[in-house]
Amino acid sequence: MHTDTERCVRAVRSKDARFDGWFFTAVLTTGIYCRPSCPVVPPKPENMTFHPSAASCQQAGFRACKRCRPDTSPGSPEWNRRADLTARAMRLIADGVVDREGVPGLAARLGYSTRQIERQLLAELGAGPLALARAQRAQTARLLVETTPLPMADVAFAAGFSSVRTFNDTVREVFALSPSELRTRAPHSSAAGTTPGALSLRLPFRAPLNPDNLFGHLAATAVPGVEEWREGAYRRTLRLPYGHGIVALTPNPDHVACRLTLSDLRDLTVAISRCRRLLDLDADPAAVDDQLRTDELLAPLVDKAPGRRVPRTVDEAEFAVRAVLGQQVSTAAARTHAARLVTAHGDAVDDPEGGLTHLFPSAAALAEVDPDTLAMPRTRRTTFTTLVSHLADGSLNLGVEGDWAETRARLLALPGFGPWTADVIAMRALGDPDAFLPTDLGVRRAAAELGLPSTPAALTARAAAWRPWRAYAVQYLWATDSHPINFLPV
Repeated sequence: MHTDTERCVRAVRSKDARFDGWFFTAVLTTGIYCRPSCPVVPPKPENMTFHPSAASCQQAGFRACKRCRPDTSPGSPEWNRRADLTARAMRLIADGVVDREGVPGLAARLGYSTRQIERQLLAELGAGPLALARAQRAQTARLLVETTPLPMADVAFAAGFSSVRTFNDTVREVFALSPSELRTRAPHSSAAGTTPGALSLRLPFRAPLNPDNLFGHLAATAVPGVEEWREGAYRRTLRLPYGHGIVALTPNPDHVACRLTLSDLRDLTVAISRCRRLLDLDADPAAVDDQLRTDELLAPLVDKAPGRRVPRTVDEAEFAVRAVLGQQVSTAAARTHAARLVTAHGDAVDDPEGGLTHLFPSAAALAEVDPDTLAMPRTRRTTFTTLVSHLADGSLNLGVEGDWAETRARLLALPGFGPWTADVIAMRALGDPDAFLPTDLGVRRAAAELGLPSTPAALTARAAAWRPWRAYAVQYLWATDSHPINFLPV
């Protein structure tokens, strides 16, 4: 979008928050860059240039605006709706791969050379993977400086910097303030973390956001010991690269409150990225709902409760296992099966607030499970054991770097995997916004009530007009039912 100057100027002049994260405005006369919704008086069009990323602005020598704080914008929705090389690379960078494995590790995961990755990202985002990761480290550092009492040296290494000097220089360059000045200017709040590893932050999103089916789904399907709904918050344990964590997510009108307890603060960036992915916070609800409103039978559902998101996952392998456990059984039965596995094979964790006891078992741990101990039909045991063995040996990769179509085809090749299982994994684990469930009972029931075709083939043909947002159409169809997944818990 940043190449459409006229459209960008209109967005800046109208201070349209819907475009936050889509592009950034660099002001030539002041040397700063802003989000489109910056509250200051808009500069003259001839003094504005537009960039596709914060890293591109920083590469060009601009510093972040202190008023609108563009580093806290929602992420671009482009990376969640596309499955090409650039989108997959951006999802991996958000997951901290460059910080942990470097650019060669990023390239190896994507199956391309480092030169190809550099060239592709530079062409589309105006910055290479190192610059993009650097911008993300600066954002993480600011968050730690402003919300924790950690010493600056600890902040530097937790944010992924290799030295305190690099941390200081980067913060000054990006924010035109030293780390100590950032901490002095930050509003003090009793909600901020007061113990090492604990902090509170706000996760922004593009309005509107309807929390009912989003948090309702997560709470209704919560696995005891791993997840719970408590005092208006969804809480769960997280398996992270350097350790583990516990997160509590609370919906608010203009943000999602996130309270994180981490065993290693180096996991902060990854934890935030996975929580945003879980709640689909980088979605563009305006684009989704406008497309679905073109169907006269779907339009009333969209108008009644706009802004529905797709509840996703923090661990793709975990969700795939749970999808198999939930085949042809009720939500309660699926939770029971999963809880037994958690108790027997999950890693125990200490929850300061009580209630959460384990991490969901890793694929390697589940690969050691004796199939005869599984209380399920023999054919589903075969499906389960085949899936976890493929996940454990790496022959099936459900990570954010995967190609959606290729991964779906590999899932369908496994015994016991039909279209429903493959598509629900594509929708909620892989993040494909166009995944569709025409054979799902709830979808077919809703379609019949609305006057849509109810047979899978006819419904798929009708749903072609909803592309590329059919996963969101599923959320609106499911919402016509009285199932607990559609309601925010009381």
